[in-house]
Amino acid sequence: MADMETIKSTVLDILEDVTGDEIVKEDLNISLPEEDLIDSLGWIELLMDIEDKLGIVIGPTEYTREEMETPAKIIAVVQSRSEK
Repeated sequence: MADMETIKSTVLDILEDVTGDEIVKEDLNISLPEEDLIDSLGWIELLMDIEDKLGIVIGPTEYTREEMETPAKIIAVVQSRSEK
């Protein structure tokens, strides 16, 4: 299983790819939906890339958008799932 720092950097790399904006690495508390950085297809791409790169499966209905609306929240969810 990947360590916490590896998970954080991998998730941020994925987010930068999905959103096309490096601000996700600079402001971990930016609201992705409010800033129009991610749409429905982007969410699915994000979850698929997390599974592909980290082996952590997160179903699209397991968390609300509010629970995963910022880079920091997404990292926390992925890190908590990696401990299971």
